[in-house]
Amino acid sequence: MKYITRFAPSPTGHLHIGHIYSASMAQTFAIDSGGKFLLRMEDIDAGRCRPEFEEAIYEDLNWLGFRWEEPARRQSEHMEDYAALLAKLNDRDLIYPCFCTRREIAAEIARSKSAPHDAESLIYPGTCRELTKSKKQRRFDAGDAYALRLHMVNAIADVDGSGLTFLEQEKGHIKCNPALFGDVVLARKDTPTSYHLAVTFDDAIQGVNLVVRGQDLFTSTHIHRLLQALLELPTPTYFHHGLISDTKGRRLSKRDQDATIKSLREYGYQPEEVLKMANYG
Repeated sequence: MKYITRFAPSPTGHLHIGHIYSASMAQTFAIDSGGKFLLRMEDIDAGRCRPEFEEAIYEDLNWLGFRWEEPARRQSEHMEDYAALLAKLNDRDLIYPCFCTRREIAAEIARSKSAPHDAESLIYPGTCRELTKSKKQRRFDAGDAYALRLHMVNAIADVDGSGLTFLEQEKGHIKCNPALFGDVVLARKDTPTSYHLAVTFDDAIQGVNLVVRGQDLFTSTHIHRLLQALLELPTPTYFHHGLISDTKGRRLSKRDQDATIKSLREYGYQPEEVLKMANYG
């Protein structure tokens, strides 16, 4: 099988060794199978994405010898595509506006007798799910901020989501359980798409048939598989690799300046040395 893979960084900082590990793995799958390696800029967050970081990504990848199919896709140039998807979901009553702030959501959950102790486990309690049309319109007219949430119960029922699976390379078929994540956000008033919606559509429109990404995104695949079913999009195979950590065992992040490719280049490292560091952790 010829794999079409992609590397999809967000230009919110400089690339680090962990990014190159993922990019190198995706490119190897593509080359070894006679397929294609794509580059995509996931730049939907206008507040954090900056042109200088995007330029730095191209500079780092070129310096390291990566080659991809041109042109690279930039998500910010395709907002109309994501708007069309939201319109389809809205027509089927599968999304709804939520006007709650994070503080209000946390307070509502805290009042619940079943509130989890782990803050990371907090799931939206559905406060705005049953708002009447008139109440929604009043909030829209007032200019209130909102998020567009997927009505998870309706979505799962719409496609009989109880039987959804995805293929994880080396692990086999994984049964999906998107209900665990509640009514996830698919867009906001000031950001007309979310990572979940944009990445699902982009992988499909670009023909990606093997998604190579970090283990930290494994759980997101449950949501993406549901969106694929709802939007009648193809389902790729997935490979979620381990994450590279620093010498203290902490996961690398864009805040770790010593691990950025820019810093390593300035320290005098050569491309082959950096690639070896990435591929062997």
